[in-house]
Amino acid sequence: MSVLKLTIAVKLVLVVILFPLCTNASEQDATVESQCSRTSHYDIYLSGIHTGTMKRTETWQGQSAVVTSTSKASILGIGTQYDQRAELSWSNTRDEWITDNFHQLVTGFRARDMKVSFSHDGLTSEVDIDGEKDRYTSTEIPLRDVDTLAIQMRQLLLQGRTQFALVRQASDAIEPYQLYVKKPVSEQIEPWGEMTLIPVEQSGAEEVTYFFAPEMDYQLVKARYHGIILKGLIELNHYHSTCDKQ
Repeated sequence: MSVLKLTIAVKLVLVVILFPLCTNASEQDATVESQCSRTSHYDIYLSGIHTGTMKRTETWQGQSAVVTSTSKASILGIGTQYDQRAELSWSNTRDEWITDNFHQLVTGFRARDMKVSFSHDGLTSEVDIDGEKDRYTSTEIPLRDVDTLAIQMRQLLLQGRTQFALVRQASDAIEPYQLYVKKPVSEQIEPWGEMTLIPVEQSGAEEVTYFFAPEMDYQLVKARYHGIILKGLIELNHYHSTCDKQ
């Protein structure tokens, strides 16, 4: 399992986590500042070896957001960089967050230029990879990029859901995931010290465990990739927000 594959798998939640512990998502968003941003920095490890870093920034304006992320790593001795810009918005029709479009650019190992747009309900996507185009369809669950998945995941977590299903638009397929919320655990997270974390286990195309910190505005502070041969880990090392805590 390459660091790039790990990065994409774990980035499903990398981040985000914006809304207060309320039951109505549209009311939640209305309380967020008209424009604010959150930036998270992560270290990436593969089988215990530090292999790269990731930076992710969310810029919010009302009921829409632009999320940019950059990951740099050394894979098999090849320098690789992953950049993505995603636009997402709240759907009043579906009462959930929908990806409008995203652009992903990978240089170095497994290089590609991927542009994706989605239908209004999120059930259909148009994918352009290096000029080759394809279409994908989901029958019930909207297709999303990893950043919108993270936002929708956190909303469901805060609503008290103990399990749910989500679908990611990958480069050459759609990947369904089942997610299960587990009992809180206590761990030392540097530089913040001991924290209570909520594990969320993901099964499907990728098996990952995400750890959210309620006392840190439900930010994702750690994620483990459960590979058969190689084990991956992403850890938060810095976080800055200009948004009010809810």
